[in-house]
Amino acid sequence: MTSRRLFCAATASLLAGCAAGPQAPSSAAARAELGGTGKLRAAINFGNPILAVRGADGQPAGVSVDLAREAGRRLDLPVELVTFTSAGNTVEAVKARQVDLAFVAIDPVRAADMEYTAPYVIIEGAYLVRNASPLQRNEEVDRAGTRVVVGRGSAYDLFLTRELKAATLVRAPSSPEVTEVLLRQNYEVAAGVRQQLEADMKRIGGLRLLPGRFMVIQQAMGVPKGRTAAQAWLSGFIEEMKASGFVASALQRHGIEGAAVAPRA
Repeated sequence: MTSRRLFCAATASLLAGCAAGPQAPSSAAARAELGGTGKLRAAINFGNPILAVRGADGQPAGVSVDLAREAGRRLDLPVELVTFTSAGNTVEAVKARQVDLAFVAIDPVRAADMEYTAPYVIIEGAYLVRNASPLQRNEEVDRAGTRVVVGRGSAYDLFLTRELKAATLVRAPSSPEVTEVLLRQNYEVAAGVRQQLEADMKRIGGLRLLPGRFMVIQQAMGVPKGRTAAQAWLSGFIEEMKASGFVASALQRHGIEGAAVAPRA
């Protein structure tokens, strides 16, 4: 082959490679990182009703359950749902590598021990007070003498630990317990996911939400630190699940209101 032909062949090969774009993350490499025990151990957090609840049959149900099962199907791995009652316990399980995959809010503190995808769902954090409370706006909460109840280790705990300057944080064992602790201990404010607090407000009475939100929570899939092949594959997976309507359909199927599908990364 002449030098001209060699040049043309090399150029054609280069152009073909450019047209093809970067290779998709390897599912084989992701499977190796996620299925080291022969199954995909997915952490399911009942502390956030947007993500998961116990169904009528007592089994986990929700958008996170649907995503875990679909990921397992695509990786040809049986899925084991490992349930938790709080985000804090879920994160500790990821750090200890007791689970292979979790559904958690993105937070810089957690990033020290976890690899994230982009978010798949956006939800809101809200404040709950008694009807007789003098507090009327979110901006009025951060004052000396105001005690704010949060679920220990939750996204709200991590965020408010950084943001509150004068108010005092009180940590309940889990997010679903914040309203109970608020009432039992006569604290001023409960902080958590809007839907959980709305349900408490309707169930108990005598309570109201402050207008608006104090934070936006980005829910993502996370894996133990260093599992970069798994993170890369799941990142592509979650973008496809958003674009295809899978996430939106799951939210609708499970009757979730007030949560939005995250925009494309």
